[in-house]
Amino acid sequence: MSRPNVVVIYADDLGYGDIGCFGSDDIRTPHLDRLAARGIRMTDWYSNSPVCSPSRAALLTGRHPVHAGVQEILGGKRGTPGLPEQPTLASRLRDEGYRTGIFGKWHLGVGEGYRPMDRGFSRHFGFLAGCVDYYSHIFYWGQGLNPVHDLWDDEREVYDNGRYLTEVIAEKAVDFIASSGDEPFFCYVPFNAPHYPMHAPAEYVDRFPELPDDRRIMAAMISAMDDGVGRILDALDAAGMAENTIVFFSSDNGPSTESRNWLNGEEIDYQGGSTGGLRGNKGSLFEGGIRVPAIISWPAGLPAGTSWQTPAAMMDLLPTVLEAAGLPSASGIDGQSVLEALRGADAAERTLFWEYGPQLAARRGRFKLTLAAREHLGGPFDPASVFLADLDADPAETTDVSAQHPEVAAGLRAELMAWAESFDWDPTPWLPAA
Repeated sequence: MSRPNVVVIYADDLGYGDIGCFGSDDIRTPHLDRLAARGIRMTDWYSNSPVCSPSRAALLTGRHPVHAGVQEILGGKRGTPGLPEQPTLASRLRDEGYRTGIFGKWHLGVGEGYRPMDRGFSRHFGFLAGCVDYYSHIFYWGQGLNPVHDLWDDEREVYDNGRYLTEVIAEKAVDFIASSGDEPFFCYVPFNAPHYPMHAPAEYVDRFPELPDDRRIMAAMISAMDDGVGRILDALDAAGMAENTIVFFSSDNGPSTESRNWLNGEEIDYQGGSTGGLRGNKGSLFEGGIRVPAIISWPAGLPAGTSWQTPAAMMDLLPTVLEAAGLPSASGIDGQSVLEALRGADAAERTLFWEYGPQLAARRGRFKLTLAAREHLGGPFDPASVFLADLDADPAETTDVSAQHPEVAAGLRAELMAWAESFDWDPTPWLPAA
């Protein structure tokens, strides 16, 4: 069998409960549901960070954000540095003869030397900062910054004013797939939906007349993205490539409650996204901030219509893809290939770790320990909090079971602190002065 093509589709601030095949009963996502039917729902898949830039760094490098060199949300001002030079999934596949293209959101550096074509992509269309207006493609956010136009075709700034960016991203990805011929390709499609600003064409808003305003706009944005996924899947089918193409779909983190999601200027938490009942949101190391919907499909190499419950994380995608393509394994990474486990082999239990600011978390098996937690981006931290959850019994993390399982709590905490000390973790800048 020839080497598989690889398509990675990444949503932005999409919650665990925001698509049909992960339990949404009000947002219809027929194309993502179709992808799940031909592949595997990964129910315990995690982002490596509860915010965007670090999670994208982990996805592309196979390394934890603390080792990839991106631990925080990067700015959008021109000249902003980003992901340090290192091998990425794109550069590794390019070096093995793959065409590599990115269509959508980068958010791993705006300055020269930090852009997609500096990190392994031979084709680039999209924006470099964390978000843009969906119609003008202008970045407006950040203290003391003037608006910055942010739409690029390879290294050339381009203008496509008035076109809804979700649709343009899908169009460019489809064009890349259709032009690939017999050459294997890696097509990375990081949609900006459903990240703010909350924009959607009327035809999508009109699909959900029964929903309240915040949920309705969220549903419309996700529906537009789902149609884009459908166009990509149709392009693979039309080209006869679907059987031997790995398609991976996930989200960079959980849904945002930031007040700027509102279009009416209210400075209150936004509740348009759904964590599917999980606790926490974007910015939190509770499950709602880091457990994300994930689907992988490869008809030639993986089972179809199944679910996989083993905990794994975004850094595992790179080694999994390399193994599937029969390419040399990567050294110096933190991720592990889960290919054989997806095929039904037993997976060795391991501990997954997270950090964001003063927050730390670790999961091993059914138990997860979270320290200095907060509920959402911009919310207060509780420096003294220690929360042990039994996720099998309590995925919503409602009850601390430290007292019932003191040895588990102590063991996970020792592992977690040893890991944090390995990279000189320092929470003090995030905490109030004593």
